[in-house]
Amino acid sequence: MRILGAVAALLTLSAGPVVAAPVAPGLDWADCGDGVYQCTPAQVPVDYRRPDGARLTLQLRRWPAAKPAERIGTLFLYAGGPGSSGWEWVQGFAGSAIQEIRDRFDIVGFDPRGVHRSRPVSCLDRPDYQAQWASPATFGNAVRSARQWNAACLAHSGDLLPYVGTEFQARDLDLLRAAVGDSKLTFFGGSYATYVGTVYANLFPGRTRALVLDSGYDPVKYAQDPYSYDYGQYRATEAALQRFLRWCAATPASCAFAAGRPDLAARVRAILDSLDAHPLPGVNGATVLSELTSRLNSGTRRWAALGTDLHLAESRTGPLMYAISQSDTAFNAVNVAVECADRVYPPGLPQLRTRLAKVAADFPLTAPRMAYGPPAYDQTHAPACLQWPAARLSRYTGSYRAAGSAPILVSGNTGDPDTPYADAVALARILANGHLITWQGEGHTARRKSACMEAYMYEYLLRVTVPPAGTVCRDAPIPG
Repeated sequence: MRILGAVAALLTLSAGPVVAAPVAPGLDWADCGDGVYQCTPAQVPVDYRRPDGARLTLQLRRWPAAKPAERIGTLFLYAGGPGSSGWEWVQGFAGSAIQEIRDRFDIVGFDPRGVHRSRPVSCLDRPDYQAQWASPATFGNAVRSARQWNAACLAHSGDLLPYVGTEFQARDLDLLRAAVGDSKLTFFGGSYATYVGTVYANLFPGRTRALVLDSGYDPVKYAQDPYSYDYGQYRATEAALQRFLRWCAATPASCAFAAGRPDLAARVRAILDSLDAHPLPGVNGATVLSELTSRLNSGTRRWAALGTDLHLAESRTGPLMYAISQSDTAFNAVNVAVECADRVYPPGLPQLRTRLAKVAADFPLTAPRMAYGPPAYDQTHAPACLQWPAARLSRYTGSYRAAGSAPILVSGNTGDPDTPYADAVALARILANGHLITWQGEGHTARRKSACMEAYMYEYLLRVTVPPAGTVCRDAPIPG
């Protein structure tokens, strides 16, 4: 089935010099080969300042609405990260959403520019990246690793790096909205994708129908005060690990790691120190910490399993004995590139040294190996972004009020280990038409964790009905 491209309306200008209206891409939907989903490529401008210039191909995937006669439109999914695949997320989302969502929306996900199937950013190869993870966590090594990383990004993807920032991602989204024939956007994004949704709402407030921003970013801190934003993430990660350890100590029947010496934080530190002193092939304290903190995102439903994992880690076995994979290498290439395109750290290595020393001192269990490690996830980016070699031509620099937008639903978890709950509160306050819902629970993002939150999200997507002010969900996590 072919949808003909149309001329998009004149683009709203941010501070960037976007000068003309690009043409929405034609879409050729065809079976993906599984008899269920449909796929298509979509061509968008590499540089929105030159919309008639070079093109970049995005890869899209669609669940067609089960009841076309009752179809509302397209629900665009935007995976977080940055670096996650929306193309892959379609299957999980469509398979777990309520039937009315599946009946009444085409559910479309895609790999954003720079991600996986859509011209991926490439930096270091895996062996060189693993070598960086094996280096001692020191300030000098962090600066040198970042410089080596940046040089590899420039060598492999230098022609793409200026154009992967969030403003151009939001403009891609608007072209895709036009391409599917929707006059207004219906959107679901989690974590970093909430910043994409926020930027979209500011560029195109009149083209918004319903936007769910799950685990919302504070856009002002993220883009304009990155050291402060990073500090909040370091604090959230450390606090989540300490909450888990307190639970473990209080419920030894459910947590295998509770057996033995009672100071569980000291035992975690001993595991990491031992692996730094005597690493396994590809595995040391930094790689184990990375996997440990990642598993906190699943919330309390996985805490018992995490206790078993830490118990096994004391004997240097189990799933926490983690080596950096090729997928980590690829994901972090995009994660760093996008955030360094979006964020400008104050110049100067002395301030970097001071800032990293503070987080290492304030959050001693988790922050030192992250702050002084190689470029990796989110809050670890300061050494790379401070030395970033590419122009920031796709960085959004406008307002975050989104005046004139439709109601925007912002969700936050009080125990989020990744995007602090305070960010969601700030985002809902900053948006002119933001509405906050809260889950009193652990883990990153509320969807597939809280049935109460999902019910509000789905009702909003279907009927643009926002919950009452101050809505708080207190339900137990969805098993999983």
